[in-house]
Amino acid sequence: MREASSASAAERWISVRVLPAKEPGARAACLGALFAVGAQGVHEDGPSLVTHFPPGADLEAVHRAVTEADELAVLETSPVPDIDWSEAWKARITSHQLGALTVAPPWLSAELDPQTSIVIEPGMAFGTGEHATTRGVVRLLPRQLSPGAVVADLGAGSAVLSIAAAKLGAGRVYAIELDADAIPDAERNVARNGVSDRVHVFEADAGVLLPLVAPVDLVLANIISSVLIELLPAIAAALRPGGTAILSGILLEERDTMRQVLAAHGWRLLEEDAEDIWWSVSIALA
Repeated sequence: MREASSASAAERWISVRVLPAKEPGARAACLGALFAVGAQGVHEDGPSLVTHFPPGADLEAVHRAVTEADELAVLETSPVPDIDWSEAWKARITSHQLGALTVAPPWLSAELDPQTSIVIEPGMAFGTGEHATTRGVVRLLPRQLSPGAVVADLGAGSAVLSIAAAKLGAGRVYAIELDADAIPDAERNVARNGVSDRVHVFEADAGVLLPLVAPVDLVLANIISSVLIELLPAIAAALRPGGTAILSGILLEERDTMRQVLAAHGWRLLEEDAEDIWWSVSIALA
């Protein structure tokens, strides 16, 4: 592990770059290890995983956790350079054309048609269109959404998927998010996109609230695979006959395992979507 040694570096945040081994499961293990030692977010940069830790973080503990999860992982650390983040971060956010919809931040939305665009202010809540899991759900959504459908969006984050469902014709959408810090962002995004009459944001545990808003025609769930598996019975119970679900947040290397789990729970696959290391799938009860 390469560590910074200058005095000024000690006062800066530290960038940690992890290159997992190529063995199956290594990438997921490294992701879990980074979150376990306090990473608040991890993004993919090609084959590497990149995150940041505050000044004074125990980098040896980070190294130990990652190498225990994947002994062949390569770690590099460096102080984050002094940058005017108030402007620099905007350059990383772009607009995304996803079928009939365009997802964009406010500063790139002036020329977009409000009927076919989703304007998301990047904030604390996950979901700006920058992540492949979000894009996978939006690409699968049109073929599973009937006009006037009732939709439940589990782990709604910024509410981008709820807004997409409303823009594509859903009659009512329940955006369910457990993280209290994400709720204000979600509510602002819903209002900004003019869908407050159809999208209703709830701070709640998805497994608890979903039975209360059932029956629904479509469930959206962009959550890590372990939580998706826990929610499968509740999703099945909440769907109307003929209803479907779209799952995302699943690593491509987990595809075969998830296919087996879904079959064991009585689901059949309708359509798959893959981008980078991520796999999304639409499903229906067999």
